[in-house]
Amino acid sequence: QVQLVESGGGLVQPGGSLRLSCIASGFPFSTYAMSWYRQAPGKERELVAIITKSGGTTNYADSVKGRFTISRDNAKNAVYLQMNSLKPEDTATYYCTRAYAPNFWGKGTLVTVSS
Repeated sequence: QVQLVESGGGLVQPGGSLRLSCIASGFPFSTYAMSWYRQAPGKERELVAIITKSGGTTNYADSVKGRFTISRDNAKNAVYLQMNSLKPEDTATYYCTRAYAPNFWGKGTLVTVSS
Protein backbone atom coordinates (compact mmCIF):
# COMPACT_ATOMS: atom_id res chain seq x y z
CA GLN A 1 0.00 0.00 0.00
CA VAL A 2 0.97 3.64 -0.24
CA GLN A 3 3.49 4.60 2.39
CA LEU A 4 5.02 8.01 3.06
CA VAL A 5 7.71 8.37 5.69
CA GLU A 6 8.86 11.85 6.63
CA SER A 7 12.01 12.59 8.59
CA GLY A 8 14.46 15.35 9.38
CA GLY A 9 12.44 17.53 11.72
CA GLY A 10 13.71 18.85 14.99
CA LEU A 11 14.40 21.92 17.07
CA VAL A 12 16.14 24.82 15.35
CA GLN A 13 16.75 28.46 16.23
CA PRO A 14 15.20 31.29 14.22
CA GLY A 15 17.32 31.93 11.15
CA GLY A 16 18.50 28.35 11.06
CA SER A 17 18.07 25.68 8.42
CA LEU A 18 16.64 22.20 8.25
CA ARG A 19 16.26 19.61 5.49
CA LEU A 20 13.24 17.32 5.50
CA SER A 21 13.07 14.03 3.63
CA CYS A 22 10.16 11.88 2.53
CA ILE A 23 10.57 8.33 1.28
CA ALA A 24 7.60 7.01 -0.69
CA SER A 25 6.58 3.49 -1.61
CA GLY A 26 3.57 1.54 -2.84
CA PHE A 27 2.88 3.58 -5.96
CA PRO A 28 4.68 4.66 -9.15
CA PHE A 29 6.42 7.63 -7.61
CA SER A 30 7.72 9.21 -10.80
CA THR A 31 4.19 9.53 -12.24
CA TYR A 32 2.97 11.79 -9.43
CA ALA A 33 3.55 15.40 -8.58
CA MET A 34 4.42 15.66 -4.91
CA SER A 35 3.79 18.25 -2.26
CA TRP A 36 4.64 19.30 1.27
CA TYR A 37 1.98 20.44 3.72
CA ARG A 38 2.29 21.66 7.26
CA GLN A 39 -0.05 21.99 10.19
CA ALA A 40 0.53 24.04 13.30
CA PRO A 41 -1.40 23.34 16.51
CA GLY A 42 -4.92 24.73 16.29
CA LYS A 43 -4.52 25.81 12.67
CA GLU A 44 -5.65 24.52 9.30
CA ARG A 45 -3.35 22.35 7.24
CA GLU A 46 -1.46 24.52 4.78
CA LEU A 47 0.00 23.67 1.38
CA VAL A 48 3.67 24.66 1.41
CA ALA A 49 5.17 23.52 -1.89
CA ILE A 50 4.53 21.44 -5.00
CA ILE A 51 6.94 19.79 -7.41
CA THR A 52 6.03 18.27 -10.76
CA LYS A 53 6.70 14.68 -11.81
CA SER A 54 10.10 15.34 -13.30
CA GLY A 55 11.00 18.11 -10.87
CA GLY A 56 11.12 20.78 -13.54
CA THR A 57 8.49 23.07 -12.03
CA THR A 58 7.91 24.09 -8.44
CA ASN A 59 5.40 26.28 -6.64
CA TYR A 60 5.44 27.69 -3.13
CA ALA A 61 3.16 29.33 -0.66
CA ASP A 62 3.84 33.04 -0.36
CA SER A 63 4.81 32.57 3.26
CA VAL A 64 7.82 30.39 2.37
CA LYS A 65 8.77 31.65 -1.08
CA GLY A 66 12.45 32.48 -1.28
CA ARG A 67 13.26 30.51 1.87
CA PHE A 68 12.16 26.93 1.11
CA THR A 69 13.15 24.70 -1.79
CA ILE A 70 11.36 21.49 -2.77
CA SER A 71 13.23 18.86 -4.76
CA ARG A 72 12.92 15.20 -5.65
CA ASP A 73 15.00 12.19 -6.61
CA ASN A 74 12.86 9.75 -8.54
CA ALA A 75 15.54 7.07 -8.44
CA LYS A 76 15.22 7.08 -4.65
CA ASN A 77 11.45 7.66 -4.47
CA ALA A 78 12.27 10.68 -2.37
CA VAL A 79 11.10 14.26 -2.04
CA TYR A 80 12.92 16.86 0.03
CA LEU A 81 12.23 20.24 1.55
CA GLN A 82 15.19 22.48 2.26
CA MET A 83 14.14 25.14 4.75
CA ASN A 84 16.33 28.20 5.30
CA SER A 85 15.91 31.38 7.33
CA LEU A 86 13.41 29.63 9.55
CA LYS A 87 10.93 31.67 11.55
CA PRO A 88 8.92 30.78 14.65
CA GLU A 89 5.78 30.79 12.52
CA ASP A 90 7.24 27.89 10.53
CA THR A 91 6.72 25.68 13.57
CA ALA A 92 4.44 22.84 12.50
CA THR A 93 4.24 19.19 11.67
CA TYR A 94 5.29 18.73 8.06
CA TYR A 95 3.82 16.11 5.75
CA CYS A 96 4.53 14.98 2.21
CA THR A 97 1.80 13.64 -0.04
CA ARG A 98 0.79 13.26 -3.67
CA ALA A 99 -0.08 16.74 -4.86
CA TYR A 100 -3.22 15.91 -6.81
CA ALA A 101 -4.21 12.72 -5.03
CA PRO A 102 -3.64 13.60 -1.36
CA ASN A 103 -5.56 10.67 0.03
CA PHE A 104 -2.62 9.09 1.85
CA TRP A 105 -0.64 10.73 4.63
CA GLY A 106 2.35 9.75 6.67
CA LYS A 107 2.90 10.52 10.32
CA GLY A 108 4.71 13.74 9.55
CA THR A 109 7.82 15.22 11.09
CA LEU A 110 7.75 18.00 13.68
CA VAL A 111 9.69 21.20 13.10
CA THR A 112 10.05 23.55 16.04
CA VAL A 113 11.62 26.97 15.51
CA SER A 114 12.39 28.61 18.82
CA SER A 115 15.16 30.52 20.52
